[in-house]
Amino acid sequence: MKTCQVLQIDAFTDLPGAGNPAGVVLNGDEFTPEEMQRLAQKIGFNETVFVCSSQRATHRFRFFTPGYETPLCGHATIGAVFALYQDGEDRQLMIETGAGLLPIVYDSKKQQIEMRQGDAKFLRFFGDQAALCASLGIEQSELHPTWPIEYGNTGSWTLIVPVREVKILDKMRANPTLFPALLETQPRASVHPFAPISISEGHYYGRHFSSPYAGTLEDSVTGTASGVMGAYLLKHVYQEAAKELKVYQGKHVKRPGLVQVMAICSETGVYQVKIRGTACFNQLFEVNLD
Repeated sequence: MKTCQVLQIDAFTDLPGAGNPAGVVLNGDEFTPEEMQRLAQKIGFNETVFVCSSQRATHRFRFFTPGYETPLCGHATIGAVFALYQDGEDRQLMIETGAGLLPIVYDSKKQQIEMRQGDAKFLRFFGDQAALCASLGIEQSELHPTWPIEYGNTGSWTLIVPVREVKILDKMRANPTLFPALLETQPRASVHPFAPISISEGHYYGRHFSSPYAGTLEDSVTGTASGVMGAYLLKHVYQEAAKELKVYQGKHVKRPGLVQVMAICSETGVYQVKIRGTACFNQLFEVNLD
């Protein structure tokens, strides 16, 4: 029987059991894409990353939810780099992903990984806002009055939903089965509500509800969505050349963590994002592929 060794690395935290758990498979070349998908389903985390060889970069990372392969995953990238490099040396890497070649910087002393995401893309949301709010268990009046609902992508699509204050996030009870019909432009997108803690200090709180196709309900601390949220805030709120932000997430699933985001607007008007986070080892386990 073919087996697979899986490292559980908890990303965006330095405390095992907090942050976002990523399944990390270091010998990804030994598995077919179909086997990777079956393993991701058995492992059951929001994402599992398979580390593969690359002719274009240091490594190729392939990311799988229990339901499908996704182009990019922030917390699984953080987890895989942490798992690969525990020799006390700083690293500058290039990672091949479904979202392109992305540079990584690893500070071994701080145990902190910085990853650049793809250039941000945005699409307007023309859907039914009242129905969207109902799918999240909130009232339309609880949306932020001036910040728009918008699709964003720095590697995968998510719908960014700003609300007035953090306590509105606390009351949310999402029904993701309703998302595809509401998200006509991007029916496989996840939904990322957030609220300001301190606009002047750049502190925010977020939640992240998975697409029903992913096979999971809520992600604890999301690197990719926090990154695109940072680009969104630079575009709509700060309108500056650059802004450093802190995005807190995870208390609603009892796995708190922090994503540090640097959002930059280039001279040509392109929004670019880097995220930073720590990680820690949780456990090693084996999965049978039958």
